[in-house]
Amino acid sequence: MSSTPFPFTAVVGQDDLRLALLLNAVSPAVGGVLVRGEKGTAKSTAVRALSALLPALDVVCDCRFSCDPGSPDPGCPDGPHEPGAFETRPARMVELPVGASEDRLVGALDIERALAEGVKAFEPGLLADAHRGILYVDEVNLLHDHLVDLLLDAAAMGASYVEREGVSVRHAARFLLVGTMNPEEGELRPQLLDRFGLTVEVAASREPDQRVEVVRRRLAHDDDPAGFAARWADEEAAVRARIVAARKLLGSVRLGDGALRQIAATCAAFEVDGMRADIVMARTATALAAWAGRTEVLAEDVRQAALLALPHRRRRNPFDAPGLDEDKLDQTLEEFSGSDDEDPEPDGPGGGGGQPAPDAGPQGGDTGARPEEGEGGEPQASGAGEQSAVRAAEPFRTKVLSVPGIGAGAAGRRSRARTEHGRTTGARRPRGTLTKLHLAATVQAAAPHQRARGRSGPGLVLRRDDLRQATREGREGNLVLFVVDASGSMAARQRMSAVKGAVLSLLLDAYQRRDKVGLVTFRGTAADVALPPTSSVDAAAARLESLPTGGRTPLAAGLLKAHDVLRVERLRDPARRALVVVVTDGRATGGPEPVALAGRAARLFAAEGVASVVVDCESGPVRLGLAGQLAGDLGGAAVTLDELRADSIAGLVKDVHSRSRRAA
Repeated sequence: MSSTPFPFTAVVGQDDLRLALLLNAVSPAVGGVLVRGEKGTAKSTAVRALSALLPALDVVCDCRFSCDPGSPDPGCPDGPHEPGAFETRPARMVELPVGASEDRLVGALDIERALAEGVKAFEPGLLADAHRGILYVDEVNLLHDHLVDLLLDAAAMGASYVEREGVSVRHAARFLLVGTMNPEEGELRPQLLDRFGLTVEVAASREPDQRVEVVRRRLAHDDDPAGFAARWADEEAAVRARIVAARKLLGSVRLGDGALRQIAATCAAFEVDGMRADIVMARTATALAAWAGRTEVLAEDVRQAALLALPHRRRRNPFDAPGLDEDKLDQTLEEFSGSDDEDPEPDGPGGGGGQPAPDAGPQGGDTGARPEEGEGGEPQASGAGEQSAVRAAEPFRTKVLSVPGIGAGAAGRRSRARTEHGRTTGARRPRGTLTKLHLAATVQAAAPHQRARGRSGPGLVLRRDDLRQATREGREGNLVLFVVDASGSMAARQRMSAVKGAVLSLLLDAYQRRDKVGLVTFRGTAADVALPPTSSVDAAAARLESLPTGGRTPLAAGLLKAHDVLRVERLRDPARRALVVVVTDGRATGGPEPVALAGRAARLFAAEGVASVVVDCESGPVRLGLAGQLAGDLGGAAVTLDELRADSIAGLVKDVHSRSRRAA
């Protein structure tokens, strides 16, 4: 891959994405950008190209934390700094890998030297490298929760704090935060979505001419990166100069009472939580005016700010599509328009505040993602002989279903696991770098050897072998595999609606607990993997919503298909434990000896110790109890749809655990 980045101004289309990035370059106080969209839509290309447009920085010589020589950080770990000694360098773009450790992000303290020598030996992390530059997180939705919390806390406070066993280091960490994600791979929690100032939905253009231009420019860059960059040098220089001019103008921009009323009315009309949206909209509208070369915020700036700052704050659950009702937005702005917004058209460069950076070449076509596209869609038409899909009943809050025992999977909120974060349960010798010191165990290990080591003062004489790593217990995310009966016996509309509502409720619970989910359905003569294991619960909800019903009940085929899914997933992610949720009335029809075959298939799960729950969908005054028999063969427990809501489900985990032990 070439070391010459693709020019920012050569990116075809994606006007909203480019504008959001440029507004943050003008005013980092806007709070960063979250870019959502399908793969292959220039998300990473645009972010990496932005760093070349940022003005060069003056930094204190030999300062690992990029202190500004004009106002150095008084608490800088490399300080105090002598006045006058500085160098100029380009702004950095630092990438945070999804698999990074906490020490890699915030930096690491040498605990051994701190205890033995009383020295604060600190190795800076990525937050220090990104100070006064860009911190880019690709696939931010796959980043561990505790890392996202640390990242966003630093972004909000403008500083990073590292504390270990009473030793603390603080340094400045102000950066432009940019995250990209593919919603098909899972969503961010609403609390984290709110911490990004702006969000942009991107999608590939459907215009043939524009797609041709994308390919033409990409091939030209790959063939001759330096020559391609040279052809765009004038456009890049113009945008760079415009950023500098907008930064200088920013402090002079007036945000009048009329614009403030429009901002407040818009946030109230769309029922966003808290006040962060109002503040972000105000800063964005001010940046838009500065970018347009104006000193007054107009209604068009408020409108554009709303389109960038509010869509992700309106999501109440992962199945809500982001986006704004633009007719409602226009009506609100018109209702609260005032004299402050009745200014004449601006004369500054760039015209209206909503215009992106200058760009040469064909840019035709609208590349912005529509809120209604790619976010679940309408149910697919059912095939011949099928009963059409019915809508799910209103979801409800479920009790916790968890896998028995202690695992070691990815961090989450469902089952007990050994993790890097959580309550301390013991100590062990460190394997590799020490990250979580168990102080009491370390002192206890070193104490018997103090006389032999010639200890003469109050300090403790430590050796590497004395150090003890704390072992901790927290929670992990699991693979929740739904096996849903879509046969004719489940096809009554009211009944299937209740079943879908129950599965939707469990999907919401899986989203909150950071699980992966999968969906297997069975009907007619076979079973299908409607959704392979994924972190995108909204994709599972969309498949569930469009699920048709009808035909016989091949229960054995459904269980065997689920067994195959688990076998493949163990190879991909062996540490992640599974919870199988079978949603059925327990009937098995079709083929020779369907009931016996289903029993044998179920006992495969029991033999392997897979945790399972059967949601019994049987209804009516006469019940055959077939779901309970299936649960017994699975080595799990059965629960009715009503019990899924009730307190009686609290004993379910114990029942699953006891059955699993008997099966083992």
